[in-house]
Amino acid sequence: MLDRDGYRPNVGIIIANLRNQVFWGKRVHQHAWQFPQGGIQHGETPENAMFRELGEEIGLRPEHVRILGRTRQWLRYEVPAQWVRRDWRGAYRGQKQIWYLLRLTGRNCDVKLRASGHPEFDAWRWHEYWVPLDAVIEFKREVYRQALTELYRYLGADRQARTRRTEANVGQAVPRASDS
Repeated sequence: MLDRDGYRPNVGIIIANLRNQVFWGKRVHQHAWQFPQGGIQHGETPENAMFRELGEEIGLRPEHVRILGRTRQWLRYEVPAQWVRRDWRGAYRGQKQIWYLLRLTGRNCDVKLRASGHPEFDAWRWHEYWVPLDAVIEFKREVYRQALTELYRYLGADRQARTRRTEANVGQAVPRASDS
């Protein structure tokens, strides 16, 4: 499904752990690392596509994550001609993406790279938030930079909210009978 300008609608997913490190997946049989991403199917919302791709690519379910934010606009990149499938040449220009920043609320063991019959990744690791863009395929680098930059503010807001929740929980501690 292409839009009238030749861009395929897609979602990109940045998953952060509690240390604000991000999920970095190694493409199957390649030495290329990237964030999970995938196409939006006809009739699907970007958020629904994000949750579907999350499950298909790394086995995480909605209860394993919390949405911290998303990009306000579509971020676009053009795919060089040598990377375009033959049957799409002429009409296809690239991808337009809505990016999501998620907080992992589950555990590392909830990640299952073989969740589907067609795995996208054969390894993964946590990486500092500002991933080295030179590790990303060249034509995607600017979109990665834009997504990381726009979504970064949500990490600070989430950290402040977690601190407030922790302080509130400490203040609500119920005294034990032995404390009286």
